[in-house]
Amino acid sequence: MAAPEHTEADGRAAPDARAATLTEALEAIGAGAYVVDEHGCIIAVNAHAEDLLARTAGDLLGQDAHDLLHGDAHGQPLPRTRCRMRRAFHAGRIAWAEEDHFARGDGSVLPVSWTITPYDTGGRASGALMVFDAPARGREAGAPRPEAVAGPLSELERLALLAETTTRLTSTLDVEEALRRLVTLVVPRLADWAVIDLVTERDEVWRKAVVHAEGGTLVYHEELQGPMPPIPEESPMPLSRALRAAASTLVGPDTYRRKPDSGIAVEQRNLFDATGIRSAAIAPIRSAREVLGALTLGRAGHPGDFTPADLHLLEDITRRAGLALDNARLYQRQRKVAETMQNHLLPQMPRVPGLEMTVRYLPAPDASQVGGDWYDAFPLSDGATALAIGDVVGHDLEAAAGMAQVRNMLRAYAWSQTKPPSRIVERLDEAIRHITDVTMATMILARIEEADHGRWKLSWSNAGHPPPLLISHDGLADYLTDGHGILLGVKAGPRPDATALLPPGSTLVLYTDGLIEELGHTLDEGLQRLRRHAAALAHRPLASFTDQLLRRVRPTDNNDDVALLALRAPVIRM
Repeated sequence: MAAPEHTEADGRAAPDARAATLTEALEAIGAGAYVVDEHGCIIAVNAHAEDLLARTAGDLLGQDAHDLLHGDAHGQPLPRTRCRMRRAFHAGRIAWAEEDHFARGDGSVLPVSWTITPYDTGGRASGALMVFDAPARGREAGAPRPEAVAGPLSELERLALLAETTTRLTSTLDVEEALRRLVTLVVPRLADWAVIDLVTERDEVWRKAVVHAEGGTLVYHEELQGPMPPIPEESPMPLSRALRAAASTLVGPDTYRRKPDSGIAVEQRNLFDATGIRSAAIAPIRSAREVLGALTLGRAGHPGDFTPADLHLLEDITRRAGLALDNARLYQRQRKVAETMQNHLLPQMPRVPGLEMTVRYLPAPDASQVGGDWYDAFPLSDGATALAIGDVVGHDLEAAAGMAQVRNMLRAYAWSQTKPPSRIVERLDEAIRHITDVTMATMILARIEEADHGRWKLSWSNAGHPPPLLISHDGLADYLTDGHGILLGVKAGPRPDATALLPPGSTLVLYTDGLIEELGHTLDEGLQRLRRHAAALAHRPLASFTDQLLRRVRPTDNNDDVALLALRAPVIRM
């Protein structure tokens, strides 16, 4: 029920009426939002924030937002001096963060991205508007979409939309997802049609989205999407100017009824004819370096025509969209380079008569990107075969490059020096600290060679890496914990060796920690999980064994890459 309207002596809206007005405005936001007063206490909150925080409005209103919500990744209270949000609040400036944490009412921790914007709440000092979202959760099924706005947006609604744009677009590094979020931010709130044209890295124009709000559903019109003609250099037409980053423009159907001066003008006339748009606003999407495309908002059934004030708001939105899309493109470009580099660097396995061998590499599925995980196997000068598994610290292109340096140096040392694995690792450790950029790495170097009576002998040295797992033909699984020393890059010194005979038909598994590490669980739990599933799969052919092991053991929330090398000794026939 709405609060009754009354005023204070100075004519301002009384607190209860003002709070009701604020709450009504916040409900139009498609993310969590609340407003705090000059003391940092919550005075209005929307239903989406209640759902995300697992707290009712009664639990939130009147509470100090920092004391109630702000914590670290482990759910511990965050000191005020370390809180970026609180510092921005007291400085009275706009700020945002892509990774932070709020405490939920059920005791769990909510990863969030957020934007804080100063806002005059009517007090002696300025309050602030906070908009936040939980990228991992996404939009809840059935969650209401913002409705069309009839008339100009209020100051709070405008600030909220811009804050929501920043929060939602900067919390993803996927271009397609960013475009989808951009559409949901503006349709049907500002228009019933949205059109996104992007300039590709080959300087081609591609119409990525033509979206119409039909009731509560967004419909993508694929028949209107696709490649576009080139950008004309001199055309004064609105879309052409926007794609050259020249200007934003208000547009009507008559704009494109004159004789077209370019192929893009023809496509725009077809667009207006097909959609029935009577009023449109077009603005460039650009980064600090280049124009990335253009956003067209169109009104056919939406009330009112676009005004210059709407155009200014659209420009603010596209500036934020440009920053987010540029970051996403850079991220995906670096990821592609890193994956390509790593796939080319990871070697083909040698054929060793009498042994079966298989390898797998799974890149990180999310933002941590490709890392420094690697495997290797190669013949040695004395006829034995070297096996290696390792992990260079880091999750980026530098880690992949460091992996290549370590692997190539290891190959050279192992081939040229017929010595136990420990001596090779010692030599490698000395070298990487002086002639590479690698700070730390873990690794197992092993050599395998045929022993008497058709059996195989394994010798190894472990530099801080998870232990190899040996599974017998009958399903007995044990970790080879001997030969374990400190990781590379910390301290040079003598390293241990270990030796074992592989039982006939046994399977040896070398792996990186991405296979066993799981958020909220100990490393021992991960090792037990690997042991249990490896034992159950011991009877499978080696390729099936490896694939099933990865499928069963790798945690679903894993954000790390995984390298795995599996080797099977022959069954001795009597």
